[in-house]
Amino acid sequence: MNSLKKTLPFGLLMLTLLALPLLAAVVNEPFYVTLIGRMLILTIAVASLNLLISFGGMVSFGHALYIGLGAYAVGVLNYYEINNGYAQLALAAALSIVVAGLSGAIVLRTTGIAFIMISLAFAQMFYFLAVSLKQFGGDDGLPLSARSDFGVFDLSSDAAVYYAAWLTLVIVLLGTQRWAHSRFGTVLRAAKANPERMAALGFPLLRYQLAAYVLAAVICAIAGVLLTNLARFTSPSYLAWSLSGELIVMVVLGTLMCRGSINATVAAPVLGTLVFLGVEEVLKASTEHWAAILGVLIVAVVLLPILRAKWSAKA
Repeated sequence: MNSLKKTLPFGLLMLTLLALPLLAAVVNEPFYVTLIGRMLILTIAVASLNLLISFGGMVSFGHALYIGLGAYAVGVLNYYEINNGYAQLALAAALSIVVAGLSGAIVLRTTGIAFIMISLAFAQMFYFLAVSLKQFGGDDGLPLSARSDFGVFDLSSDAAVYYAAWLTLVIVLLGTQRWAHSRFGTVLRAAKANPERMAALGFPLLRYQLAAYVLAAVICAIAGVLLTNLARFTSPSYLAWSLSGELIVMVVLGTLMCRGSINATVAAPVLGTLVFLGVEEVLKASTEHWAAILGVLIVAVVLLPILRAKWSAKA
């Protein structure tokens, strides 16, 4: 019963998100389908990064790289009039596996600030590569002439992309929950807490971490495929370090909101993303200085638990 009380609000939230396109059609506000659809897609990317940060302690500052790879897999194939969604998805997965496998083999041999900076460096390399590709729009980006064609699954409308994003997110969250309680997830969490002990017990930690790193990259690339289909546009900004930073903030914000069990940590990406992007949209509509206000709010959210802990210790 206690478990039901904890999961019921989150379940109702997901059902509300599922019904949103219908509600938007009733009130004749299609803008909300695009807005919340983008939030759902970025939540998929945040959920993939959550696998690395919350479960593995791997803070990647270049995770947006894989959004960009997924986006350009769609954009470049569309440029050559290849709109088969399965081919685009396969290319996005293949690129993310190769790039994450090679970069992960390097970055995972480091820790702390070195891990953060090397992951950022790889992302920036691909960002400047995308900017230099003048044939594919360069810094201006590349418009999509047609959305991905999955045959039975028609992504010709914003609502269709929205439902695809919702379904993908549910699959990712359910998969994350099972993965967190599996042997693999348990080893990864234990390695985060005490890597020396796990290595002494004979676990190949690099192999486990690299597998998680590649898995997170593939999930994030899928988010890139969906994002390009929703926006009908591919841009180098999808690979920018600023987006990687926002993804980290969403993970941290959601974790602070969902402190507790592993199941709560699985739900954290949804709450963190919706709150962060929701507040951002409200501030954008209210003032042109929204970025400064948002920055202050983020600092306050991060510092509040620290100050509360200090006050509790003094008391």
